[in-house]
Amino acid sequence: MYHSFRSAAAVLFLTLCSDGFASPQSDVAAATDVWIEAMNARDTDRVVSLYDPTAVLWGTRSATIRDNPAAVREYFNGLKTAPTTYKVVVNDQRIRIFGETAVNSGAYTFSEVRDDKPILRPARFTFVFANRNGRWMIVDHHSSAVPAQ
Repeated sequence: MYHSFRSAAAVLFLTLCSDGFASPQSDVAAATDVWIEAMNARDTDRVVSLYDPTAVLWGTRSATIRDNPAAVREYFNGLKTAPTTYKVVVNDQRIRIFGETAVNSGAYTFSEVRDDKPILRPARFTFVFANRNGRWMIVDHHSSAVPAQ
């Protein structure tokens, strides 16, 4: 009994310590992963919840900039009609921390299957995050298609 209590206490201690020692880079990477998971689940509410109310979005497929929560939601409402094969994969990312602000720049690929044909749309991204009470929120997001070679 004493041994199992010590083991449980050690696991709890390590869990608490590992959370306390997480680097801002790993926290921002995790926040980016949550965005990817929400996109892949085609969950508009979850995606929008990751954006600060003051966020600005310049979406890959948008002719207009989105600068308020309603406009950001409108952009991501398209997820509701995305095929079940819709997927986003991060190919590369560079995370830089500037105090309570972080920038994650990289590349991702949007993919889906339509009429039994795979469609790949490589794009570039920049997410700017602000640490809001311990939670990294997206305050600026720019995405653009990769130009043809």
